[in-house]
Amino acid sequence: MRLVQFCHRGGEGGVRVGLEQAGGQGVIDLKAFDPSMPSTMREFLEMGEKGMECAKRALSSGQHVVARSEVRLLSPVTGPEKVVCVGMNYKDHCLEQNAPIPKEPIIFSKFPSAITGPYDDIVLPAESQEVDWEVELAFVIGRKGKHIKEEEALSYVAGFSVANDVSARDWQMKRNGKQWLLGKTFDTFCPLGPALVTTSALKDVHNLGVRCLVNGAVVQDSNTNQMIFQTEKLVAWVSQFVTLCPGDVFLTGTPPGVGVFRNPPVYLKRGDVVECQIDEIGSIKNTVV
Repeated sequence: MRLVQFCHRGGEGGVRVGLEQAGGQGVIDLKAFDPSMPSTMREFLEMGEKGMECAKRALSSGQHVVARSEVRLLSPVTGPEKVVCVGMNYKDHCLEQNAPIPKEPIIFSKFPSAITGPYDDIVLPAESQEVDWEVELAFVIGRKGKHIKEEEALSYVAGFSVANDVSARDWQMKRNGKQWLLGKTFDTFCPLGPALVTTSALKDVHNLGVRCLVNGAVVQDSNTNQMIFQTEKLVAWVSQFVTLCPGDVFLTGTPPGVGVFRNPPVYLKRGDVVECQIDEIGSIKNTVV
């Protein structure tokens, strides 16, 4: 299934949870199908299996379809409790920096307020002159857990999405004591979407093509098979430290081709269009303003 958060282009009805039909024909409004269903993805995920069963029935019914032209897709999750990010998690990304392969996951965070929609603008902050792109596979936690075993970890994942870990390199690498947080968490620095694709809908999430294009030119082109720590390891590792909750978002690292390591470095400027693509999951496309 492909779960989405959307609103009607006219603005009526507020945020809704929906299901994308095959071939992008339209979006099924889950609350219209069953008024007992909540209006946000986080609340929907908190329902657990009951919510998923209702979504399956709604999808097979083919009822309450809203045309794609009448829908504005939002980030599939808004207001998560946590946004967990992983640094240096692609072998080929480590090689481009001449950096050693990490022995343990390198974890940092973005504030949830950085999340923006799959087609919304990326706002260049006046405080940074070195804003960079990072296409990433994202996943969303579907049920609460602590000290999760690696062999059970995928059962805690609701699904996968596409993210852009937009990064102000001057703040990440030179300012703020070289702590990463501030450079990663300006408003709009986490475009996410277009859908939350359930795990069962993907053949092998760790063998998917990953690309980033800036103004139509490919700048990153790799595969999730380059990930050093895969989904199960990341869930188990992070759950040692914090309780994972439905709606928590993980960004799993980026492949090579980012702007900061080019010679000379290349950074985003107003008017640029950044498209992040992952096979079987979809693409997000954001204009820099």
